Amino acid sequence: MTNNQKEKIFSNKFIQNFLENESTESLKNKYKFAEIASSLAFYLKSFSNIEKLLDYICLIFKHIFSENIILIIPLNYEGEIWKGNIKISAADDYLIIQKEIKSFLNKFNFSRNFKIKEILTFENALKFKFKEYRIETKKILSRGKCRGFIYIFSKDISRQSITEDSIFNFIENCLAVGLENFYLIKAKKKHENVDREISTGAEIQSQLLPDYCPIIHGLDLAAHCRPALQLGGDYYDFMCLKTNISEKRKEKSRWAFVIGDVMGKGIPAGLLMTMLRGMLRAEALTGLPPDRILYDLNQLAINDLDQSHRFVTLFYSDYDPRTRKLRFANAAHNPPLLWKSADQRIIKLDAEGFVIGLQKDAEYHCREIKLNENDLVLYYTDGVIDTSNSSGERFDEERLMKTLTKLCKQSYSSQEILNKIFKKLDDFTGQNRHLEDDASMVIFQLK
Repeated sequence: MTNNQKEKIFSNKFIQNFLENESTESLKNKYKFAEIASSLAFYLKSFSNIEKLLDYICLIFKHIFSENIILIIPLNYEGEIWKGNIKISAADDYLIIQKEIKSFLNKFNFSRNFKIKEILTFENALKFKFKEYRIETKKILSRGKCRGFIYIFSKDISRQSITEDSIFNFIENCLAVGLENFYLIKAKKKHENVDREISTGAEIQSQLLPDYCPIIHGLDLAAHCRPALQLGGDYYDFMCLKTNISEKRKEKSRWAFVIGDVMGKGIPAGLLMTMLRGMLRAEALTGLPPDRILYDLNQLAINDLDQSHRFVTLFYSDYDPRTRKLRFANAAHNPPLLWKSADQRIIKLDAEGFVIGLQKDAEYHCREIKLNENDLVLYYTDGVIDTSNSSGERFDEERLMKTLTKLCKQSYSSQEILNKIFKKLDDFTGQNRHLEDDASMVIFQLK
């Protein structure tokens, strides 16, 4: 059968003329049933409009089961009574009762947060109102879920129930498939919209992280963030602590280096990270010592973080290229690793401090260290050391320190060291395995 032939069979006008000119017995003829089945299948395959499908089903019911009034009450994709698409199928002899049913439906107060068990209240009221009819109920089921209800009104109580009729059951199943298709289309569109919003959010968030490392006198910088999902909760930043000065003067000014991690990942963590970035940038411009910066940031953010039931770890430092002194304070973040070139060993840069967002009067301590030529500092988030392989073994801090020691003993640039550590992570996790958490690293090396 060609598509043009199917479109003719599919048309409401053809179906109506065809059904009106045939008796109920002739409709049970195998050939005629095949034609109806084919048109229904074609409609479902090219499905786009649920209201047309319901009208189409009612049209078939009207002419096949002309001795019955059939009420179709579908549920929408949220599982609520779909008032706008309640349909009544009845022959022209039943116009008065159709109006009475419509009036009853308009007056009946369906609960907005409808639950399936509440349908019994409606059914009892319906049977009480129309006592002169035998009213049978059929659930419209698809994939084990109720997608609506069919009510069959019969004047002749002695007449055999149409619920046992194979044609009725076939049409009912087609209706269930059509409703299921509609829900799947709605769900797909919803997911597409969410994916689009997440992609937009990820794009905006990526723009909030530095596009490139600044030029700072005597330093070789490299940084990269690899989120586990499209949106991440990791954050790093570079901020010149003097504004309104030339780019050349900025090179020798004091700079803030910060790395942080919002608990969790995905959209909630990404939103909180964006909020904290704005707060921290405003605080950094005050030029206060690192411990005071973290204290003030905690005071500003604690209410928002408390409501979100999340917290943030953060390492804040500032570096003066003229003195080579690095001041730092830590809000329970992974301590950066300092490679002391003269001693050929790694030490941890740590200071006592509490996470941001849990304790209102949390205290932070400031420490200071003088860096020397060829010294290197690695800032990182816990996604780096918490990465696991197929055996469940963690990359851990010790393995990171060994990897960094080996690389620092060779003449690599900061960017090369960064790339090689990420390559080591990829080799460790194995093929077709992704990082379980956001992983970020910042490296600066004194020339």
